[in-house]
Amino acid sequence: MFEFLLFLSFPAALAFAGAMDLFTMTIPNRITIGLIIGFVVAAIAVPLGWDAIASHVGAGLLMLVIGIGMFSLGLLGGGDAKLLAGAALWFGFEGLMQYLLLVAIAGGLLVIVLLLYRSIAPPLWLCRQEWAMRLHQKAGGVPYGIALAAGGLWLYPSTPWLANLAV
Repeated sequence: MFEFLLFLSFPAALAFAGAMDLFTMTIPNRITIGLIIGFVVAAIAVPLGWDAIASHVGAGLLMLVIGIGMFSLGLLGGGDAKLLAGAALWFGFEGLMQYLLLVAIAGGLLVIVLLLYRSIAPPLWLCRQEWAMRLHQKAGGVPYGIALAAGGLWLYPSTPWLANLAV
């Protein structure tokens, strides 16, 4: 039961991060901290070897550096950069390229949906929702945490983490 809950922590954290970004355009630090703690506990529970741990930590650090660079250029939000690093920690170098590809696909779809939404008048019931009107602004940002979460949720079922669960 403990393992089941432990390995559900990753998708739960991603789903929460995506929802927070949609509704508030922020991703709280506690989500990334939770991803890091969850990874450490999962790495001990599996257990991962030192080479695998190095791969996972290296992927997380690489994405953190790239994310900080993108943040400094105004291309990515700070919460998005941290979420990217936290998710990469779980995938390691082994799954990193797949994750980034899925994030790019989800991000492209997200932008298309936002452009379509911003080109029409929102339904009346959405006009009363602050988050929906913020998303409707043509100069508004993109809650890219949704794409980061979607890519991770899309890839996670095919990772070794779930293969190690006793069903």
